[in-house]
Amino acid sequence: MTDDNTPPRLITRRRTLGLFGAAGVAGLAAAVGCSSSDDSVSTATATRSATAGASGTGAATVTSAPTATSAATTTPGGVVAVNCVAVPELTEGPYFVDEMLNRSDVRSDPSTGAISAGVPLAMTIKVFDSSCAPLAGANVDIWHCDADGKYSDVSQNSTVGQKFLRGFQTTDSDGIAKFTTIYPGWYQGRAVHIHFKIRNYDGANTSDFTSQWFFDDALSAQVYQQAPYSAKGTPDQTNASDGIFGQSGGATLLTVTPSGEGYATSFGIMLQA
Repeated sequence: MTDDNTPPRLITRRRTLGLFGAAGVAGLAAAVGCSSSDDSVSTATATRSATAGASGTGAATVTSAPTATSAATTTPGGVVAVNCVAVPELTEGPYFVDEMLNRSDVRSDPSTGAISAGVPLAMTIKVFDSSCAPLAGANVDIWHCDADGKYSDVSQNSTVGQKFLRGFQTTDSDGIAKFTTIYPGWYQGRAVHIHFKIRNYDGANTSDFTSQWFFDDALSAQVYQQAPYSAKGTPDQTNASDGIFGQSGGATLLTVTPSGEGYATSFGIMLQA
């Protein structure tokens, strides 16, 4: 599957959606053989002023990780800092399902308890308001395919009713949401990526910001040499050949570092009023 490569358009006002519930989360220290088009039936692609920056941090468990390098900034207290720099909004794609799964570890299918196999990835997301102050109470959704290139709860992949590799967390008083997932797999027509959506209720409306994170091609090549990824072979797209990555200008490329038996990453993003 491929994403919608519609050229981005500027959004000058917040889009309003129905209220999405909130729940607390703590501290900063830290799914479906999509054939030819993950996001060909997508929502309109847009670029909205937002700010973000990435650096590696966190902890993960299970499976060995190839070497990765990073230029993370660490404070004297050992906390990895994230920055406020502009990134575009990118297509949501057809595989967002509003499962309302409030959970930090998104690897399991709640109906069976089965855990998606793959190299662990710990993610720390920091959300800022338009003044670059930490934004508490924003809901951060992530969703991505498994090591076989499949998304959960998608009829085309025969996974309806399954809910692996999906979930949301609500930012805490420091603007932080944390996730434990796996390094995403790949599927035809797309570079390696994770979708995300941030929704914030300001007392009157809910604004949302949707985009995608990408991974270094060389690191993905290392990861995919090991099981269970190796059974699928070599990705047919790189970041350079992916139209959605092109729209991102590289602004949502994650900086990833080895952590335990997997990897970790941090990313900061500002929601603009």
